[in-house]
Amino acid sequence: MEVDFLEFVVPVENNKTLFVWDIQPSLTEAEIYDRLCGVFSSFGPLYLLKVSPNSPLHPPGFSALVKFYSAAQASKAQRHTDGGSLFQSAPLKVRLSTKQTPHFLCDSRRPLSHARCLELANYCLGFNGWTSDIITLKELTNEEEEDGGEGEEGGLRRRLRFGCLLQLSFPRHRQTTRGAAVVEDTFTCTGPDVLLQKRCFLQKRVREKALVQAFTTVLLILLGHGKVMVEVRQTSDQCVPEQTEGVIQVNQFSWSDFDPDEDEGEDEEWNLTVS
Repeated sequence: MEVDFLEFVVPVENNKTLFVWDIQPSLTEAEIYDRLCGVFSSFGPLYLLKVSPNSPLHPPGFSALVKFYSAAQASKAQRHTDGGSLFQSAPLKVRLSTKQTPHFLCDSRRPLSHARCLELANYCLGFNGWTSDIITLKELTNEEEEDGGEGEEGGLRRRLRFGCLLQLSFPRHRQTTRGAAVVEDTFTCTGPDVLLQKRCFLQKRVREKALVQAFTTVLLILLGHGKVMVEVRQTSDQCVPEQTEGVIQVNQFSWSDFDPDEDEGEDEEWNLTVS
């Protein structure tokens, strides 16, 4: 049985990247993009699809770069599409990348954006396969930060800081994890409407950032035939004060600022379920 692993981080490995050549210029670049997306997304979720016209030194046409989240899905897509005409009269060349991944990229684990996290979770687990709930969303601005000097536009300089503690749940797998984040901004406040807009913007941003942080602890294991295993790592950063000695600092704020309910679990614990 073929098993594959998906993490909510930006894929940098070359075994997840395909190059497509010999695309005929019979369609527009936008039409080629749509056709390629339809073909390759049938093998799994795509992180990147880029269509480029050939250089002037080559015959008219296009080439494309396709990046998957999964190495196994990229390999399967290459085997099934290489030499096929797909959406044109001539066969296409589809190859896995053979360039060596730079060392600094091999060790990088850059989280996916908020939109990418939602896209990957919905693709693999379904829209009802996961939920997120805000435990606490709190303004952390100190009184000393409320008052500032005069700004360039005649308003006062203000600094706002918000923190969010969020729980990410997978009901079918009976798994939960948590994410936390802090965002802040300094701006010129020219009126109450500006302050309100900035507060709403930062609240939205901190919720999204906390959700991204929660997804970084999740590992999806694809077993084929629609079966997905969800593995969740509970790190020390996700523990509540009752489970630790002292106060855990996360992004310049502490869990004691939020006072969440007590949660069951242990540090550095991996939980695994099958759906």
